[in-house]
Amino acid sequence: MTISDDVLNASCRYEPIGEAERRRFQEQGWLLIPGALDAATHRRMVNAVDTIYAEEERAGGLRGDRSLHLLGFFSRNPEFAELLDYPTTFRYVWSLLGWNIYSHHNHIDVNPPVEPGPLPWNWHQDGYRQNSDVDLSPRPMLSLKICFVLSDLTEKGRGATQIIPGSHLDNQLAGRPAKTSDPYVNPPGAVEIQAEAGDAFVFDRRLWHSRSLNTSDVTRKLIFVGYTHRWIRPLDEPRYHPDANWQLGLSAVRRQLLGSGPDHANFWGVRQDGWIDDEIPLRAELRRRGVLDGSEPYLR
Repeated sequence: MTISDDVLNASCRYEPIGEAERRRFQEQGWLLIPGALDAATHRRMVNAVDTIYAEEERAGGLRGDRSLHLLGFFSRNPEFAELLDYPTTFRYVWSLLGWNIYSHHNHIDVNPPVEPGPLPWNWHQDGYRQNSDVDLSPRPMLSLKICFVLSDLTEKGRGATQIIPGSHLDNQLAGRPAKTSDPYVNPPGAVEIQAEAGDAFVFDRRLWHSRSLNTSDVTRKLIFVGYTHRWIRPLDEPRYHPDANWQLGLSAVRRQLLGSGPDHANFWGVRQDGWIDDEIPLRAELRRRGVLDGSEPYLR
């Protein structure tokens, strides 16, 4: 789990992805980012997640199987903020979604081993009512997620995320049992994302996916950071606010990614007079670096 110095350099986060990667993402709905976290950052994130797990355990916040699914976690530890625009992953976010974005949905997942048995049907697309209220085929992407893999998921049976590559273009998924508790066979084309600790993957929110069962001796630990357009409402309500001013020391881009903005018009990418707002932090940064001349409409 090593990354060259030039990849970790802060400027790398503003290098657009290549056309081959863009096409593969558009066709498959996901991409693996090997070695996304350097060893030191990986250790810090594991320690931060372990600390939160212990806090939730003391507070009675774990589920019956001792798993944790914690929404809106950024304010729990200031170190998490660097994941918002981490160099090896953020370049995929703005390259695929554009500059008028923020992080609307985030969760930490910790899944200790459980006894073998049937896993309830959990195949889904993200977005909830976006999958009902938008009557198009296929529906628009609207959001994507970066998943930071903290534990070794290179072997099956460790609870890795299951996906169906290419399924983001299908509004429906066949194979759902009559009741979610009924046994079932995974849909055709389902695969586990077998990743090393420190890897990451990015996926289209429309990609049909599900968690698999962790029957190993390894605890599954993942951090998911979701991004969408700033004119879409947030999904999470942070459960913990140690300090209302905790964002003040962050960069302007990170504050944007956490949802800040001077007024409602700004979230739509314009000034109060209706003209495009060139001072939106991520747009201003990309413009300064000469990246806004791309072929995609949201990068113009």
